[in-house]
Amino acid sequence: MRDEPDITELLREVAQGNRRSEPRLIELVYTELHRLAASYMRRERRDHTLQTSALVNEAYVRLLGGGPVPWENRAHFFATAAQTMRRILIDHARQRQSAKRSGAAERVTLDEVLLVVDEDPTRFLDLDTALTTLAELDERQARIVELRFFAGLNVAETAEILNISEKTVKRDWSMARAWLESQLAGGV
Repeated sequence: MRDEPDITELLREVAQGNRRSEPRLIELVYTELHRLAASYMRRERRDHTLQTSALVNEAYVRLLGGGPVPWENRAHFFATAAQTMRRILIDHARQRQSAKRSGAAERVTLDEVLLVVDEDPTRFLDLDTALTTLAELDERQARIVELRFFAGLNVAETAEILNISEKTVKRDWSMARAWLESQLAGGV
């Protein structure tokens, strides 16, 4: 993620109601939001009804359409964007699951979830439940999982957004994966 000093200032201006700053903000953040959405969508089934651009648009509306948000900086915005996209996909999976309602959910390991979230939305929902529990225990580890897995960021990008060292990201990523695997294997 390139350093765009204008983004933080534009986020503040838009949050303060300056609608003239919004087109420039969209121009600066759209490519990165699209990259985040594409990363999410690569993990979804091939016939997913939600398209990458629709995910970007829905996330953007939720991020900036609901009233002023006191954005700290661009890192805060993109971390929140990743979390918002995750929530959109969770909502979509829940809707799909409620429409299906066919039998017991199969429990899987985190590695299976990391490889593919296919036709069975329960895999994604199980991970979300475990990740929500992890956030209650260790918020930073949960954020690292969101940024690494869901947003597709590398160690350096994750460290930059969270303002921590790459070594800390690697350590917490390893611990979070192990914890999540044990939760998924034990039947969340």
